[in-house]
This record gives sequence, structure tokens and C-alpha cells, in this order.
Amino acid sequence: MRAGQARLAIDCGSATTTAVLAWPDGSWSPLLFDGEPALPSAVLVAGDGSVVTGQRAWQAATADPQRFIPRPRLSVDEQVSVADVQVAPADLVAATLRRVVDEAHRMAGGPVEDVRLVVPAGWGPRRRTWLRQAAHRAGLAQPRLVEAPVAVASDALASGVQLPVGSVVVVCDLGAGVEVSVLRRGPAGFEVLSTLADPDAGGDAIDAALTATVLPDGGVPAADGWALTASLRTAKHALVGHAAVAVPVPSGPAVVLNHLMVEQAARPALVRAAGLVRNAVDAAEVDPATIAALWCVGGTAQMPLVADVLAAETGLRPTLVPDPLVAAARGAVDAGGLDTGQAAVVAEPVPSVWRAVAIGVPGFASLALVSHALFTPTWHSGLMREWAFMNWGEVAMASVFAVIACLAAGTVLGSTLAARTDSGVPLSAGAQVATGILTSAWLGVAVVGMYAVVGSQYIGTELGAFLRWTMVPVVPMLVVAMVLALIAFRQWRTPKGGWSDFLAFPVTSVVTATVGMMLVQWSLPATYAPGMEVWLGVAQRVGGLLIGVGVITALVSGWWLRLVMGVPFAILTATLVGRYNTGTVAGLYIVAATVWWLGRLWTRILYTAPTQSRRSLPLPGPPHP
Repeated sequence: MRAGQARLAIDCGSATTTAVLAWPDGSWSPLLFDGEPALPSAVLVAGDGSVVTGQRAWQAATADPQRFIPRPRLSVDEQVSVADVQVAPADLVAATLRRVVDEAHRMAGGPVEDVRLVVPAGWGPRRRTWLRQAAHRAGLAQPRLVEAPVAVASDALASGVQLPVGSVVVVCDLGAGVEVSVLRRGPAGFEVLSTLADPDAGGDAIDAALTATVLPDGGVPAADGWALTASLRTAKHALVGHAAVAVPVPSGPAVVLNHLMVEQAARPALVRAAGLVRNAVDAAEVDPATIAALWCVGGTAQMPLVADVLAAETGLRPTLVPDPLVAAARGAVDAGGLDTGQAAVVAEPVPSVWRAVAIGVPGFASLALVSHALFTPTWHSGLMREWAFMNWGEVAMASVFAVIACLAAGTVLGSTLAARTDSGVPLSAGAQVATGILTSAWLGVAVVGMYAVVGSQYIGTELGAFLRWTMVPVVPMLVVAMVLALIAFRQWRTPKGGWSDFLAFPVTSVVTATVGMMLVQWSLPATYAPGMEVWLGVAQRVGGLLIGVGVITALVSGWWLRLVMGVPFAILTATLVGRYNTGTVAGLYIVAATVWWLGRLWTRILYTAPTQSRRSLPLPGPPHP
């Protein structure tokens, strides 16, 4: 069953509770309650002692308002009195969590053992222990706690946001209240520099202001008050697509609500939230000009006015995170599952034995090609001395494979050191990987330089020609290697599977191109051998064909697509290859290898398209009484 492999993250907020179920393959699904991803946290204690949750609690509130608790997540020492009976808030929260557990079991097909709970960054040990107790009463496995702003920041990184180590970000959680946290990204994860909360600067304050606007005289009965609150929330969501909405008012005529009225009611609360952002930045003792981002999350953050007010009041440019209702839960389910306060170290995977062995393929291919080129040139008589007709394309491909082998070997070494916690090296994991990349790149330069010196001495020709055909082809790859070393050192992003997997050039491409070029070179020196014309011609065409296959194998993934594109291109290279254009054919392969490097750099580091599993969710509607 997949249940034992699933991970469950729950964000039990004051107004709404959201949850996400994730699988080992990286996919995730939000839990839906009554068709929506947000479960109202409100509860109602029935006469028989049972607890009604979610939408049903709001619906029952109009009939029995004295038993309705809209915000059960109270402080540790508070007690709730329902019909003169004291009820522990932990039991009320446990009822909501129990409903989440039931839905998670239904979706996963069984119990989920790996559970994470999102907690506000400002909660101390007592409140965290209290939430663990509520989770235990709900039948949850021992949960791991993840701080809300850390979860939101982790989700932003996972969605492709570029954030170098040392950057400072602000997370503004606008729900029923507001919590603002300032975080700095370090080598081992995010550090909370400051956090401030204000219960009177979020959605509850806006709802109260709207109620005062609709009923300036007040005096609403309790039952009618909950019905009016629900109607106002429905109207706020409906204003997204309408200029005005009629709001039914209990015991009175309907009131028309428009955008201007909502903005007037919301602006004081949002200005107060902006002041909380400024205070949090001041408390963190950071320069506002150095803040990389202001991320807004929570149900209230979806109001268009939020961005305008925060930008005007703070001087920062706010960004609404994707799916703001479930962003914290989604970030927590992808987090390392560590208890808050532990270091979330991002380890570099140790390369597999097969990956280490595969490094030798381009290395041996390089030695085979350069040796074959030097031992099988075509010699011609000259006025002063003999001169050699070289297959410069073979020399160029040997140089490219030498750099590829060195980079792969150096990255394996750096990744292995980074994965060892007892290595004793006073460098971060990223710095060790970057050192491995830089060292291997310069080792590659030294190897191809040695090819040029040894070749020129052995053949007896000028060094300049050998340097052109060994150094120039590897320059693009060396530039990419410098960029990769900078990315690894700054820890902007670690490619999926680690750096050793990222720099693993396709072995099939290396083998086919090497065999192809050696066949071409074998057919050139003996072109005029008696009785060998046909066989040499076939070898030359087959060699060109294999080089074309190597080009397509490097550029395209997927066997079907390789077959469709490889056949015509291989025929083209088989036709093109000849005595005087081996450099052109080799140039095609070198271009393909360069494009492969650039493609990996773009698709795995600079830009990562959001996967289907990170789909956008529809905006949930408010509770309907």
C-alpha cells in the first residue's frame, strides 16, 4: 500500500485548517473537505457532547449559537465553557484533526505514519507540546513540527524561486490574524530572525469592520451575527467577479456590498499589518534595502488591496505565493521532517558505484581517440621532410571527452566529501562541490594541453595547430563549469539527484561517437589500398552514421524520439563525412555536447517548470451557514 510511504502535513490555523498528502515520487494532493481545500477550524459542541466540525459547525451555529466556537485554537491555559460545561481546547482542535486524519486515511488507503504539523514561529515549548497532545488525541502518529514561515520559504524554493544563501526574506501570514517573520537563508536551512503577531490586523478585523459598515447601529443577536459573518465572507469572494453583491441581513433588508466598501473596511487592518512588517524588520536588525522578498500567504492575502497597501507602507514589493492557502502545508510536507530547531541539512547524495564506473568511459574514449589520431596520420612527402595529414576532428573530440571525464570525476569526489559529515574539511558542502568542479575543470585544461604538446612533438609540427583543435572546442564547457561552480558555492540550488548525476554525460553517446570517429579515421589513411575501396567506403559511412547517432543521443532523451530524429540525421552525417571534412562532423558533435551542457544548466538549475503535481488550487469559498 502507498499509505506507509505517504507523508501528511497539516496547517491547523485559527480560521481554517489545510492539509497536504505527498508521495515518494514528489507528487502531492490537497485534502478536500466538502469539495474545498480549506476546512473551517470552527467547531460546535452538540448537546450530547459530540463535536461538529467545518461547514456543518457554521450551519449549526445559527440554531445553537451558544455552543459555537469559531476559534478553538486558544492559549494553553484558556478553557471554553459550553452550556456551563468546561471543555478543553485541545479536545476541540483534536476533533478537527481527527477529521483530517479520516480523510487522509481514505485517500492514502490506510494509516499515514509520517505526519508534520505546521506551527507559528512565535509559539513556545508549552504551546507546541499542547498541539502535540491534541494530535495524539486525534489518533495521529507522533508529529514533527515545522514552523510556518520556514515551510512557506521551503515551498518557494521547491517551486523554483532563486534565493542565494545569506538572503533575507519576510513572510507575512495574513489569516484570521497576522504573523510576520523575518528569515535568513543559511547553508543548513532557514533561520528565523524575528517574528511578531497581531490578532487584530487580519481577516477577523476586516469582517468586524464590514459588519459595522453594514449594521452601524450594532445590536445583532448572536445567531444572526454568525449568519451575517458567513454572508459577508461569501460576498467578499463573490466580489472577485462582480462589481457589487447583495448581502442578506438577518432581521432586515439586504445590503449592497461593493469593492469600495470592502477596501474602506480592510484598509485600517492592512495598514496595521504593514506596520507589523516594519516592526519585524526592525526587530531582526536588518537593512530593509537588503530584503530579497516579501512573501504573502494566507486567505486574506488573496485580497488585491493587500499588495497595494504593503507596497505603499513598507517600501517592499509583496509577492503572493502560489496557492497561498496550502503553501505552508505543502512546504512542510516537502521539508526534511525535522523538529523545529534542528538543522535541515541538505545532503549531497553519494554517487553510486555505477556512476563512478561510468566516468571511465569518456576518459578511455579520449585516450583511444587521441592515440588513434597520433598513430594513424596520413604521411606525405615534402621538399624538406615528410608532413602528416591529421584528423583534427578526432583530436577535438578527444579533448572534449577528456574535459567531460575530468568534470565527472571531480564532481564525484566533491560530492563524496560533501556527503561525509566526518570529513574534517572546514568547508560547506556547496564549497566542496564547487572546489571539485573547479579543480576538475583545470585538470581537463591540463590534460588537453598535454595532448597538444605531446602531439606536436610526436608529429613534428607547430604547437599552434594542436592548441586550436584541443583548447577551442572545450571553452564553452569550461565557461559552463565556472557558472556551475558559482551556483554550487552559493548554494542557490542543488540539482535533483546531486551534482554527480547532473554532470553525467550520456555514455551511449560517447561510445557511438568514439567508435564512429575511429572507423572514419581507419578508412582515411588507406583510401588507395588495392581491393579495400569498398570496405573502406562502408567503414567511412558507418562511422559517419554512428557519429550522427551520438549527436542525437546527446541532444534528445527518450528512445522513440531518438529513433525518429536520429535516422535522418545519421544518414546526413554518413553522407557528409569525408577525407577533408572530419573537423566539420566533429564540430557537429561538439556543438551537440555544448548544447547538452547548456540544456542541463537551464532546465535543472536556472529554470524549473512547475510540475503538474504543483498545480494551482481553486479558491475556496467561505462557510455557508
